[in-house]
Amino acid sequence: MSSDRESGLVEEALTHSVIRAFYNAHKELGFGFREYLYALALERELAAMGHRVDREVGVMVYYRGEPLAWQTLDMIVDEKLVLETKATERLHPNARRQLFSYLCATHLEVGLLLHFGREPKFYRVICENRFKRHRNGDRC
Repeated sequence: MSSDRESGLVEEALTHSVIRAFYNAHKELGFGFREYLYALALERELAAMGHRVDREVGVMVYYRGEPLAWQTLDMIVDEKLVLETKATERLHPNARRQLFSYLCATHLEVGLLLHFGREPKFYRVICENRFKRHRNGDRC
């Protein structure tokens, strides 16, 4: 996986670019809209910056090496970064854990939880592939 780990952060340049787009979208719209509208605005912002955005991406979750069910991710940017968006007054305590679980179900290692609350906040979540299990149950 291509990343800029030499600088210390997985996909550092990409995450900085996405965070800038997130703040731009929040500044333009303000607080109070539905999550869907923020996601559309963020998608447009990212596309204008030259990023590839895949929305509502289905990934298979496996249990003991067998397919269990499809899980839908909000967005994947440049085939490297999972985005989970929330638009609530208060962020649920398990929101970061949800993003971590999404990362565990993919080959991607970094995600951003973007909270379009009264004050915009983001959380960076990492799940390195070396700690994940392959579909057959073996560690990477």
